[in-house]
Amino acid sequence: IASLVMYLFAEFDDAANLLAANPDATTISIDEPTEIPKKQHSRLQEPGREEDDELLGTDDSDKTELLAGQKKSAPFWTFEYYQTFFDVDTYQVLDRIKGSVFPVPGKNFVRLYIRSNPDLYGPFWICATLVFTIAVSGNLSNFFIHLGKPTYHYVPEFRKVSIAATTIYAYAWLVPLALWGFLMWRNSKVMNIVSYSFLEIVCVYGYSLFIYIPTAILWIIPEKVVRWVLVMFSLCLSGSVLVMTFWPAVRDDNRRIALATVGTIVVLHALLAVGCLAYFFDAPELDYPAPIIPAHNVSTVITKSR
Repeated sequence: IASLVMYLFAEFDDAANLLAANPDATTISIDEPTEIPKKQHSRLQEPGREEDDELLGTDDSDKTELLAGQKKSAPFWTFEYYQTFFDVDTYQVLDRIKGSVFPVPGKNFVRLYIRSNPDLYGPFWICATLVFTIAVSGNLSNFFIHLGKPTYHYVPEFRKVSIAATTIYAYAWLVPLALWGFLMWRNSKVMNIVSYSFLEIVCVYGYSLFIYIPTAILWIIPEKVVRWVLVMFSLCLSGSVLVMTFWPAVRDDNRRIALATVGTIVVLHALLAVGCLAYFFDAPELDYPAPIIPAHNVSTVITKSR
């Protein structure tokens, strides 16, 4: 022990002598760990690419999100497998609805709201609400337009519910399926393309339809100018969500293919809105004339007055 103490004192004296000879020398304490500098990017950032990288994210952030959102998978024939698709709380749904109604320029909807926990709860109920809103509002609009006409008899058209359900649910599922398959195909040819999962694409399309629910209610107003202004406003909001989400995924592809992809997404979205407005609200309705009683069926009663 005595020799160990003498050794430590000798080392301490040597350090003191070195500091006295060179006051600018730095010392390292074994009790304090050295700080490891952060990893620097080896490649130079091109102008305008920093915002796109923020939209798509880095590999480290993707790995962190995948590990954070990793769940124990269950067989697809069990109830637990489908339960994970609806594992979302009210605050998350409201936050995603708010993000679809008020899109933030330069922000990716998938990375900002969906990727941590994609769900089918919000898209399913948004589509269901939109179906009944369009069908009921279309009947009310037809009633108010012909209100007061003696030759018109109101007949509720329940077939509009089935037509609206087929149209909206087919759009919310078949278009994402086609887009997902296209992105997977292009990803096999262009390595830089980022492919979203099918569930994420369904989420984006489902939440982007929410803006049409209040719009369909306002379509009851029997003014074509007001209706077309509303549909253009809603189309700009919901279409911008789709463009800001899918443009970063195809921007590294061939320029013509990327523009054609985004253009097709916008055109299909516009066709849904314009088609619903034209069919359920602006379709010409036939007036049913009141039945006319034939003259030979009318019996004349003659009374003799005294």
